Amino acid sequence: MATAPSASSLFLASSPISTAPRTRAGPAAPCPSLRLRQRPSPAVAAAVQAEHQPAVAAAPKPPALPFRVGHGFDLHRLEPGLPLIIGGINIPHDRGCEAHSDGDVLLHCVVDAILGALGLPDIGQIFPDSDPRWKGADSSVFMREAVKLMHEAGYELGNLDATLILQKPKISPFKETIRSNLCDLLGADESVVNLKAKTHEKVDSLGENRSIAAHTVVLLMRK
Repeated sequence: MATAPSASSLFLASSPISTAPRTRAGPAAPCPSLRLRQRPSPAVAAAVQAEHQPAVAAAPKPPALPFRVGHGFDLHRLEPGLPLIIGGINIPHDRGCEAHSDGDVLLHCVVDAILGALGLPDIGQIFPDSDPRWKGADSSVFMREAVKLMHEAGYELGNLDATLILQKPKISPFKETIRSNLCDLLGADESVVNLKAKTHEKVDSLGENRSIAAHTVVLLMRK
């Protein structure tokens, strides 16, 4: 496996970014309302932009193709008492993702798909889990930076197809809320963003409600 670039090659010196720690909560209420996570402050967004510039600048410049395709995958372990955040939405469940940031498996997956289509380093290299600044970080920060890089490279979203894989909870009641927020983060019309959810037929950790995974494919079109 290739060795990831050192932290010094990825980051500029800056003050630590304040992010809310993720704490274990009690059992979920029977029917809590869905809650959209609070948007990161402009200061956080500006700091993130400065942080990733060395890694992006070091990446080979991709040819100006008429379109580019990217694939993303992510998986997180589920643990009792943690919030379950999917697509920036807090989903009622008795367990959530164990992760360094907020563990949003869908947004992480989409970010990697966009970065992959652009030929850039993956999310783990740009925002490594060894850096305490990303502890509990809102994944919408990563999403907005990926979209910004997409536009700076001269591309826009053609379409996106994502699949969530989890045994519980059922995603159908929340799917349109998740998709709407995903469209907002992408700056895309809902007609080009598709979201599916599958169980794993009670097979392995995904089917035993011990983990959650996602796949995403994106098509980027030259502006």
